[in-house]
Amino acid sequence: MNTNIPMETRKILIATKTYPSISTKYKETVCTAGVLLDDNENPLQWIRIYPIRYRYLNFDKRYPRWAIISAKIEHNNKDYRSESFRIDDDSLKVIRKIDTKNNWEERKFLVLPLQFSSIEDIQQQGKSLGIIKPQSIEKYFHRKTEREWSNSQKSVLDQLDLFEPKVDLEKIPYQFVYQFTDRDNISHKYSISDWEIMQLYRNCRNASKFSGLKAEQEALEKVRQKLEDDFLQNKDLYFIVGNLKNHSRSFMIIGLFYPPLVKYNQMELF
Repeated sequence: MNTNIPMETRKILIATKTYPSISTKYKETVCTAGVLLDDNENPLQWIRIYPIRYRYLNFDKRYPRWAIISAKIEHNNKDYRSESFRIDDDSLKVIRKIDTKNNWEERKFLVLPLQFSSIEDIQQQGKSLGIIKPQSIEKYFHRKTEREWSNSQKSVLDQLDLFEPKVDLEKIPYQFVYQFTDRDNISHKYSISDWEIMQLYRNCRNASKFSGLKAEQEALEKVRQKLEDDFLQNKDLYFIVGNLKNHSRSFMIIGLFYPPLVKYNQMELF
């Protein structure tokens, strides 16, 4: 940690968390993206909190999505990206949860002022994280990935720690992908690493009356129904996107922002 600059206690809106990944240094980590707020809870900038061992936090510190938290943070001096911060886990407090009243009014107030027009817009402003509204979404699809962790990843997971219980981490053998065009008319195919979507898949598979591949196929269909049938027809869909530290031009969807689509009755306008 940077010992020259003291950590500051700041307010942060938690906008999304990625599915846990394996880290040789931290065993597993979660990337959290949110919005740094001022003392009056006005949005200032996008912020990335990494690393954080979310599943190993005490229960009272496991912040839900769309919570405002306070915590001591500092710039991560091992990450060149200006949005990357480290957090003092012990200082973390959940202040309140932002609800969805009035068509997600407060959530929109906190994130949409920090909207970018495109991926190129994010890069041109020297940023690595932001929210965009796709101009069009061509399709949703899934693709298979490795079914098991690699040997090196398994060895990290198998490391014994006498001071904390082991928490199993499941490998999800599928990626969920949107193909879309941004407002610069540039087409992208981005996988979705949003923990919420990964958990949707796991919940549907575990609730299936089938087992094995049949249960997986049923879960994949339910995820498709959510991301394609529901989100593309009934939601005003935005993507929270971030790049990879070692591949700055490679972005992925790290969170979905999906307030209901407002469908006005034409007769009500007159």
